Amino acid sequence: MKKNTKTIGMMDSGIGGLTVLKAAVQSLPAEAIVYVGDTARMPYGPREPEEVADFTRQIADYLIESHDIKALVIACNTATACALPGLQEDLAIPVIGVIDSGVQSAVLASKTKKIGVIATEGTVDSGQYQSEIQAAAPGSQVFAQAEPDFVQFVEQNRYQDTEVAEIVKDHLQPLKEAGIDTLVLGCTHFPLLADVIQQALPEVTLVDPGVATAQKLATILKEQDLLAEDDGAVYPENKQYQLYTTGPVSTFSTIAKQWLGIEHDWHFTHLNLPATD
Repeated sequence: MKKNTKTIGMMDSGIGGLTVLKAAVQSLPAEAIVYVGDTARMPYGPREPEEVADFTRQIADYLIESHDIKALVIACNTATACALPGLQEDLAIPVIGVIDSGVQSAVLASKTKKIGVIATEGTVDSGQYQSEIQAAAPGSQVFAQAEPDFVQFVEQNRYQDTEVAEIVKDHLQPLKEAGIDTLVLGCTHFPLLADVIQQALPEVTLVDPGVATAQKLATILKEQDLLAEDDGAVYPENKQYQLYTTGPVSTFSTIAKQWLGIEHDWHFTHLNLPATD
């Protein structure tokens, strides 16, 4: 099989997509990955869909022009809902989102067809999780709930605070009362809160679309003959994992290292993006 040592591109509105990056690093250890977290313009959830689509396309263009990526992962549920179809149509490389991967995992996990979704306002309002779950499992009941505060807990590095567990428990009480057996963590920030979410819903199966997305990425790279050679190759300047943030590097790198660990060589850089029209 031909080997392709080009980089994988990944983007998110901020910190949350690091959960997808972590899963991709584990499942694809030979791949070089460049990640952009748009922390200066987060959260994407309350923004108009057209604006989110513009931001996503701008980052995609940057990754293609500056890093010559071989595939793009939109590691953000809101951006996936707003921008995925257009980018898949316009770009010559594979473009993968997180929603359909999460849907398939949730449908497989649920025994009662009562499935909860927590996400940003933008993702919930798009109705994409709701419609795709019901299409994949007719007769399902989907209980979707916007949780913008959960995003802020992660971005502000408060997700391990004691009081956050009580707030999460209170917010998720309606889903517990609805009797869901499966909950989609429909924002890539939310796996960082998985422990306290599981405490609030101890009988519920949590679905992390990031893991399913990394698995889908691996499948697509293999199918399209785009995998890098797994031979311990040395990457230019040892920058196998390049992480860019449009906001302060210090905050971004602190949270990233907590979540990603220190066994890899992470490189953090500030990225200035011009204002979109």
